[in-house]
Amino acid sequence: MAYDALFSTVFARMDPEVAHEQAFRAIRLGGRLAAPLTSVPPAPRTVMGVEFPNAFGLAAGFDKNARAVPGLLGLGFGHVEVGTVTARPQSGNPRPRLFRLLEDEAIVNRMGFNNDGAAVVAARLHRLRRTRTGADAAIGVNIGKTKVVPASEAVADYVESARLLAPYASYLVVNVSSPNTPGLRDLQAVDALRPILEAVRGVTERAAPGGGAGPWAATAPGGAGPWVANSRVPLVVKIAPDLADADVDAVADLALELGLDGISATNTTIARPDSLRTARATVEAAGAGGLSGPVLADRSTEVLRRLRARVGDRLALVGVGGVTTPQDVRDRLDAGADLVQAYTGFVYGGPLWPARLARASGR
Repeated sequence: MAYDALFSTVFARMDPEVAHEQAFRAIRLGGRLAAPLTSVPPAPRTVMGVEFPNAFGLAAGFDKNARAVPGLLGLGFGHVEVGTVTARPQSGNPRPRLFRLLEDEAIVNRMGFNNDGAAVVAARLHRLRRTRTGADAAIGVNIGKTKVVPASEAVADYVESARLLAPYASYLVVNVSSPNTPGLRDLQAVDALRPILEAVRGVTERAAPGGGAGPWAATAPGGAGPWVANSRVPLVVKIAPDLADADVDAVADLALELGLDGISATNTTIARPDSLRTARATVEAAGAGGLSGPVLADRSTEVLRRLRARVGDRLALVGVGGVTTPQDVRDRLDAGADLVQAYTGFVYGGPLWPARLARASGR
């Protein structure tokens, strides 16, 4: 309740991106100190060959540059997915680019993959992996296409990010589903997606997996790297909720054919459902971008169930999109998720929220 009052009287009156930056700084400084207050009973599970302390994690988008992982883990998240990271650094779309729909506890964003670039983030992860906290942390790395790179060069762009980042990732996610990079969602079409996943898989098949003892201290990012023969990093593809059911099936079939490890379902939506409680004028004023929050839950869960029916137990599934309450976590697990993630609920729920949902992931 204290956070609700703080949000309504302070954060809700601030520019959303400024509020995010201030909260982010506080987490970097104080997240680890909060651990005694947000302790989560261990409920370990092994997914894709990686051990997670619990099934609930932070989705990509909050910590784009891997700058607050220890603090976020200290709040109760079982894993943190950093990114989206692109091969080249980029500033993203012009501000304002982040908007709240308060009545729906939702967010519209058109950030545009603002990040420091793969080389800088890889160096940061390299340093993190050499620490006691970072060595065994479950850290996913989400990669996307650099905006200025044409679609014809997308494969090489993704490969460059994978080459730099996979050695420090517990698992790697190919993001082709953000609505905020022009043409990116076109890469979800199987003919365009196949060469990207094949090429990135070629990198992850020979990259030493993150976690465990790991050869973090011995090598620097961008050089030979901690490449180990016959070792691999799990590979996941993240899809949009706006795909038609037939296209969801096609991506699932492709993931099985190529031997991927998992699918993340789902990213934000470009739809503006009639069920939104926020005044239509406010929604329209927010403009283009990806919509996230509870309004996404039904479609995200529907896609998750469809994927589980399609792939059986041959792929891991990450349920993300509209996860707000402990019951939402249990519902995603019941729908077939192996891991559950959220982001927007964190903005509205505050620092004690991750631990509450992490506890629910242990049933």
